[in-house]
Amino acid sequence: KVDGTYLFDGNSLNGWEISQFGPQGLVDVTDGKIILNYGDGCTGVTYTGEFPKINYEVNIEAQKTSGNDFFCGITFPVNTDYCSLIVGGWGGAVVGLSVIDGIDASENETKILKRFDKEVWYKIKLRVDNEKIVAWIDEEKVVEFAFPEHQLSIRPEVELSKPFGICTWMTTGEIRNIWLEELGK
Repeated sequence: KVDGTYLFDGNSLNGWEISQFGPQGLVDVTDGKIILNYGDGCTGVTYTGEFPKINYEVNIEAQKTSGNDFFCGITFPVNTDYCSLIVGGWGGAVVGLSVIDGIDASENETKILKRFDKEVWYKIKLRVDNEKIVAWIDEEKVVEFAFPEHQLSIRPEVELSKPFGICTWMTTGEIRNIWLEELGK
């Protein structure tokens, strides 16, 4: 990949801070991955560098190693608003955007159910442009949502993930190869 940048160097949390959610698990960097250990609620990291507000694509590889809830919750900007892509939430199978018009991913039109096995790396791609939020897991398109007529927001639990952050919920997840590309550059 040439037109973007890796946001995680594989060796340290340089450019990231541990999101101080309160009862979070430990965050470690080992073997080229960020390990977000099981906590009593969210465990995550927040990017501290400049991050685009629109017209970008993020690629992340994530896997669940323990727990039964989301192992990759990505909070991201959409112009002046924020939204979260939840992967494996609400008991481990829900994928979708939280929050749309005040409704969580578990109940809104972006919800799909997908099986996630433990210790399997999933390639997650998220694209945000002026019209749509689109997400893929591996090669499968899992979200395609035209947002201009809707109100986007995030759950209060992930407020510390703004402007761009990745977290888990009562689950241990591992993240690697975080790649950002600005579109139209």
